[in-house]
Amino acid sequence: MTKEQYEKWSSPFRKFKHGAAALRYTDKAITGAVFLAYPVLLAGFAFFQRFEQLFYCCLIPAVSFTLLSVFRKAYSAPRPYEVFSIQPLLKKETVGKSFPSRHVFSAFVIAMTFFYWNRAAGATIGTMGILLAYIRVAGGAHFPKDVIVGALLGILCGLPYLYL
Repeated sequence: MTKEQYEKWSSPFRKFKHGAAALRYTDKAITGAVFLAYPVLLAGFAFFQRFEQLFYCCLIPAVSFTLLSVFRKAYSAPRPYEVFSIQPLLKKETVGKSFPSRHVFSAFVIAMTFFYWNRAAGATIGTMGILLAYIRVAGGAHFPKDVIVGALLGILCGLPYLYL
């Protein structure tokens, strides 16, 4: 991605008076909805005493999120606003730790967790993950490769559900 490509992706949000605020609000709304849905799913498994499903639905995301976080911290790739000296639309002050996107990874591993239980719910959250990936790039927080790899890793980490 070049600075010109970033400016092209972000221009629809920069043109309008409240475009950047709408992008930030949508980023927070999708992130919040996905991350609130996950404990609701876990509570449902606990309520209906489906403890084996509860165990795997806690274990797989927790282990994969931890491993991704360790890798990301060690690799510490720069963010677009560091490389291009731009003002991101999403308020970020983090230095490095851009690759892969943890927001997008989390959305997709949670989508896979839901997919294990209900395919329609998993597909809905996966769709939200795609929109979140676009927002994270257009907002200047990540490069396209960061969100693509985050999504692919989230899906790969969720594949063990298919064998349970």
